[in-house]
Amino acid sequence: MFETLVQMIALIACGVGWRFLRPGKLSPEQVRHGMTESVYYLFLPALVLVVLWRTPMGLDSLRISLLASAGIVFALALSGLVCRLCRMPARVVGAIMLASAFPNATYLGLPVLQTTFGDWARSIAIQYDLFAATPLLFTVGILVAQHFGEGENEAGFLSRLLRIPPLWAAIIGSGLNLLGVPLNSSLEIVLNLLGDTVIPLMLVALGLSLQWRSISVQQIPPLMLVSGIQLLLTPLLVWQLAKTMALEGDLLSAVVLEAAMPSMVLGLVLCDRFRLDTTLYALAVTVTTLLSLLSLPLWFGLV
Repeated sequence: MFETLVQMIALIACGVGWRFLRPGKLSPEQVRHGMTESVYYLFLPALVLVVLWRTPMGLDSLRISLLASAGIVFALALSGLVCRLCRMPARVVGAIMLASAFPNATYLGLPVLQTTFGDWARSIAIQYDLFAATPLLFTVGILVAQHFGEGENEAGFLSRLLRIPPLWAAIIGSGLNLLGVPLNSSLEIVLNLLGDTVIPLMLVALGLSLQWRSISVQQIPPLMLVSGIQLLLTPLLVWQLAKTMALEGDLLSAVVLEAAMPSMVLGLVLCDRFRLDTTLYALAVTVTTLLSLLSLPLWFGLV
């Protein structure tokens, strides 16, 4: 795990360095946007397709989806309850709930699991995200953002989900897998070449995404709440639930590590669209990402 974190920190630091040094004519936001768009529309779908096409599908896939969903719903409920008791402003509540509930399951979870456990663990991160976290983000997450935000209401959950390229790749890959369609060796080579670019691009883009703003005293309690739920309580719940489902060994460790990932970067899009507290959310991403470099080894050693 230590070697894994060193590699990740080095790649994230490249993104951070780019943000400060600003080489070339493009702004850090433009560079990050180009990276994330290419990953989202090309490289990640290729990786998802080849991984789920080759991965045996069974009850473990269902267990992963259920555990991920349980962790997200728990975090939404707990963070919402605490915010209500503390009578926080609506814009802050929405940002806290999204930051507490939705983990960076792919952009950080995928490289952590692959480098820690091997290529087989890529399917855990992909299933955790695409079979639970992403569908919940674009349904329940948008409902939360609408309720606490100020943007216009949006409808058509299904149409939004169908516009997610990695989700289409997951559906196609799982279908071909279940139908027993063989994977052509030439196609597999091409998909692997595309998929191999995902992890370095994701980590550099994550470094570019980190917001280095000063933290005010008023922001410390919300950030502590988000960090406590996202990095400690949710993985603890998922760990206990996973043991009742008879998960064990590396599979158990991989699922718990996925639950212990920091806040996902994609939530910034919802905060912007629905006028939630974007500054607080960006700080939550930065703080939980930095703290996760300490908490992830602890969870790995504990589980």
